[in-house]
Parts: sequence; C-alpha cells; structure tokens
Amino acid sequence: MKTKMELMAPAGNFESLQAALDNGADSVYFGVDQLNMRARASVNFTMDDLPEITRRCEAKNVRTYLTLNTIIYDHDLSLIKTLLNKAKEAGITAVIASDQAVIASARERGIAVHISTQLNITNIETVRFYSLFAETMVLSRELSLRQVKNITDQIQKDLIKGPSGELVKVEIFGHGALCMAVSGKCYLSLHSDNSSANRGACKQNCRKKYTLIDQETGFEIETDNEYMMSPKDLCTLDFLDQVKDAGIQILKIEGRGRAPEYVATVTRVYREAIDALSEDTFTSEKVDYWMEQLATVYNRGFWSGYYLGQKLGEWSKTSGSQATQKKIYVGKGVHYFPKAGIAEFKIEAYDIKKGDKLLITGPSTGAKEVDLMELYVNETSVEQAKKGDSCTIKLPFRVRLSDKLYKMVEA
Repeated sequence: MKTKMELMAPAGNFESLQAALDNGADSVYFGVDQLNMRARASVNFTMDDLPEITRRCEAKNVRTYLTLNTIIYDHDLSLIKTLLNKAKEAGITAVIASDQAVIASARERGIAVHISTQLNITNIETVRFYSLFAETMVLSRELSLRQVKNITDQIQKDLIKGPSGELVKVEIFGHGALCMAVSGKCYLSLHSDNSSANRGACKQNCRKKYTLIDQETGFEIETDNEYMMSPKDLCTLDFLDQVKDAGIQILKIEGRGRAPEYVATVTRVYREAIDALSEDTFTSEKVDYWMEQLATVYNRGFWSGYYLGQKLGEWSKTSGSQATQKKIYVGKGVHYFPKAGIAEFKIEAYDIKKGDKLLITGPSTGAKEVDLMELYVNETSVEQAKKGDSCTIKLPFRVRLSDKLYKMVEA
C-alpha cells in the first residue's frame, strides 16, 4: 500500500476545526491566546479549549499540533511553561516551535516538537542539528522542489532520526497565503505601527496599494501593478504528484485567519487529490475541477511559489479576495428536529429560494454547504422565504442555536 502524505489543516476557531475534521484532515494546527503567528488574524483558542480540541480530534484519529512559533521574550517564559503543561495534560500531539526556550521546555515535558518554518531550514546540516530535538522539519518556503528532494533523499540515506527514534519527517506549505518576506519574517508593520508580525500582529502592509516615485525627479516609476509587495496565494494542487515525489510526508494548508468554508473546501480538495495520487487516479481533468473549487473560496490568485524554480514574484492584481463566490448572511438556527431531520431558521436579512446554495456554519457544525431543494414556511411548501419568516429545511446534519445561515452567490 502506498504511503499517503499527511494533510494538515488550519483551525483558527471551533468552526474551522470542525470543518477540517469533517473534510478529511489527518492533522490540525492551531494557536492559543497571543503566543502564535496568527494572534490577531483569528479568534484563537484559550488554554481551557485544549481538552475539547483533543476530544474532537481523537474521536476522528486526527493529530493535534499547537503553534508556539513567535519570538519569545523573558516575560513570556512563565506563560509558555503553563501552556505547555496544559498541552501535555490535554494530550496534544506536538508543538510547532522556533524559539529554543519553547523547544527545550517542550522536550522537558516529553512533548514532540516540529521545527517551524520561522527557523528557515534550507539544508541537510540544519536538519541534522535540529533532529536532536524534533521529529519533523517544516522547510523554508523559499526552497525549490529539487532542493527539497535533496534534503529528503539525504535523510533517508543517512538515516537521520529524531528523538523518538524514527526518521525525521519533512513538512512543507502546500496552499495558502505567501508573504513577501523570507519565511514570513517581516518587519514592515513593526516599523509602521509598532505591531510585530513576528509576534503574531502583522498589519498586512504588503497587501496595500503602493506607487513608486523617483525622489530626485518626482517622476512615478512604472510598475506592473500597484500591489507590488502582495504575492498571489501558493497552490501546489496542479503539481501535487511532483510534491509527493520530492519525499514530502506532511502537506500544510495555510489559513488560520480564514473562514470555515475556506478550510472546508481547501481541505476537501486536497484530501481528494492526495487520495487520487495514492490510487493512481490523479488526472488533469480532476485537477481542472479541483482548481475551480479552490477558486470559489478566499484567494489572491494562485501561483506555484518557489517550488518549480520559476521567475520569482507573481503579484496580486487586486486588494483582497478573488474568490468566484461570496457568502451573504441570511439568518440563524432556531431548532433542529432530529427524528424528522428538519432544521428551523429565522430569516433576518436576505431572502432565500429553492435552488439557492446555502452555507451553515457553527462551532459544532463546522461549515456545510447544501443545495436548497425543499423549503417550508408555516408547514407549507414555498418557493421563497423572506426576511422575518421562520422557515424549515430538511438537512442531514444537526443545526444549533449558535449556527449562522448564509446564501452563496457569485462574486
């Protein structure tokens, strides 16, 4: 049986966590409070959430990785130790770390360590050094697949093992946002707003419009576009066979700051693609379909990053997402009748009608899309439900009071 790459999905909150679990993730990664690289980009979990995270993941045999990969100062050390104690108690699988204090503290507690891309691992000797402390290496995002394969081949040849006694695993970023800085180590927002990206507080300066002016002459210098520092999103889907052949064991989806429907769609697509590789059914026709699916959720356009050794720098042409679909808030869940499999919703904003594509999200529900085939108001079949109506829809999954109902439309 062929070995499959492990698919790691992001979880910025419980909605995204459940979306990852429901769509085939082998592992999830998440941050807690302020000690992670997405401290301001997502809601983030608290220490008290760790037991619930592991409970949900263990029920589906999914591994859990806690990100503690920011710059750490002396005043953080007490909190780090408390958090690692909580992680150990909850049964977290591993910690993703870059600071030696975090790495050492995790090892003292017997918690497995993954070396973060923040350490910028680009060669076999660095892998060899960190194998003293870690089971998995997240390689630099600036490497080509040829360079990645050289590293994975050398690990196999020299039998480089981690503290567990097993061969070191190699992980790369496979999909999501790319930064113009080397492996994300950027200082723009620190200089402009005293808000450090390396402390999880990036202000996204690189995603803004800029003009380039010659200060001596005052002339504006022509550039390809105004978003000269905002790369397109990384996408390896169309050359995933080459990624696998490079010896990658773990493929990571970026996106702890993105919506649960993004996590659901991207996880599902890469799950299908990895399974197809294993079953020798990976075809160009499937790739075309999958790419269409990826385009429906948040993206800045796609490019292959540095992996294929192409000319560097493919920049976004617009601000924000280029997704082909967007969601419009409609209403909220009211009740679910489990025997009948019927959900009741209160329509608070836009109308819905038969044929609409709906999205339901919630901390326990995750992110689920359905085509609206039947619709009832006051137990009467209707073509449309309007603002103020309470309507019922037959659904194969439970709906809760905290769930939100959206309508998906063309962007």
